[in-house]
Amino acid sequence: MALCERDCALLDIERTWWLEGRSKTEVVRARLRLSLSRYNQLLSDLLNNAEAEAYDPLVVRRLKRARERRRWATMGVRPASDRRPR
Repeated sequence: MALCERDCALLDIERTWWLEGRSKTEVVRARLRLSLSRYNQLLSDLLNNAEAEAYDPLVVRRLKRARERRRWATMGVRPASDRRPR
């Protein structure tokens, strides 16, 4: 299943929103007419799509890492890959 125009726009916003000098909420509302909550839901679903990673691998991998860090923080532990060697 190929990415639709909205999916590409989600990844494009995530790649460059801070360059516009506005808050992320303002950028999302102006470009997509979505709330930030809905944007985040759609973006989270998109991270599991192989076509999304093919379209913008750096953004998708960065977002996946951030999601994993949040999951680990919720559990109150750090993954072994983040621990410093002694």
